[in-house]
Amino acid sequence: MARLWYHTYVLFFGKELKVPEICRFFGIIIRMFFDDHEPPHIHVEYQGYKAVFDLKGNITRGDIQSRTAIKLVREWIDLRGNELQQNWELAQAGKELKKISPLD
Repeated sequence: MARLWYHTYVLFFGKELKVPEICRFFGIIIRMFFDDHEPPHIHVEYQGYKAVFDLKGNITRGDIQSRTAIKLVREWIDLRGNELQQNWELAQAGKELKKISPLD
């Protein structure tokens, strides 16, 4: 798999964090934080709305207004679950994450 091509830096409680973008498709941006809290999850952004999804496809925080985007994210999670879990383990260890293929 290809290495990540894009990192975002966000200010979180006064600390700048490196937040790798692991995938992008149909305007949906998917990121995973380094050394983030359990349970395993991803951060999703679409049209300015943000949500956190667990690796089973449940929204645990936030809101994305588009039902279509939510459906696409859930489909992607179902297809890429093993890769997401591997990236979660890499992130917890502070190692570089891998880019995950988008939906076609």
